[in-house]
Amino acid sequence: MEYKDYYKILGVDKNADQKEIKKAYRKLAKKYHPDLNSGNKSAQEKFKDVNEAYEVLGDEQKRKKYDMFGSSGNFANGQNFDPSQFGFDNFGNGRTYTYTTNSGGFSDFFNMFFGGEDFGISDLFGGGRRRQNFYNEPKQNIESEISISLREAYKGTKKRVSFRIGNDTKTISVNIPKGILPGKKIKINGNKIGTNGDLYLKVNILEDAKFKLDGLDLTTRIKILPWEAVFGTEVLVETLSGKIKVKIPSGIESGKKIRIPRSGYSDMNGNTGDLYIEITIVNPPHLTEEQKELYKKLRDISNYNPRK
Repeated sequence: MEYKDYYKILGVDKNADQKEIKKAYRKLAKKYHPDLNSGNKSAQEKFKDVNEAYEVLGDEQKRKKYDMFGSSGNFANGQNFDPSQFGFDNFGNGRTYTYTTNSGGFSDFFNMFFGGEDFGISDLFGGGRRRQNFYNEPKQNIESEISISLREAYKGTKKRVSFRIGNDTKTISVNIPKGILPGKKIKINGNKIGTNGDLYLKVNILEDAKFKLDGLDLTTRIKILPWEAVFGTEVLVETLSGKIKVKIPSGIESGKKIRIPRSGYSDMNGNTGDLYIEITIVNPPHLTEEQKELYKKLRDISNYNPRK
């Protein structure tokens, strides 16, 4: 079995706090997300490892358990080791269950520690008493996270979710409703997935290249030319529901925002935010001699100094 160095997978220090761990996870989840790496098996495996690493390091109890094991030996990521040397004499025979955001399930290394939670930290290093059978234990809910794009969140989507029970892996489809907000949890009844606890999926919304989400409001940026800023113009602006025509008033400056009511993000209750269009004035990259002469004339007749 291969040892998993979750800190190395996320690229964080062993003393990293939860904020640093979450930031690293979101960055890597976006980089290796299957929707952005279609057909790239290497990226899909990395996405799987990143989710598994965050499942452990993002949970203080799991992290403590993992750190206690790691302190007992200097293992490198991917290094082979014998689980029986650390008190896992019956590894592979117990009932386990895990969750992942892809179809491959978590690794055997993960299941050795956390699948089914059939042992405590004291059991890991000896001196502890084995817990009762899985079905006799109190209800144990499972919590995990899933990352989706802004457009998937806006329109709703269906994702494949895999979990393991014993040596079996089951895959189900999870409907993510349109208008879900970041941090919202979706509950999946344990009776439907064969566990003695319910599955709670916390939804993270990945950063979008064109839109910034703030509550229900969206901000996007458009570029206009200097003379468009002076005289005003009309431009096509992309929204999550399609393109709209927007009038740019004359005399607008860079950094100014135009508010378009009820063109932002819509939540599950039908509430809709506003769209803010931030203006950036850009100069043409290449000017003809005639255009340069016109700029010179403007310079010569203008007495405005923005630095005063």
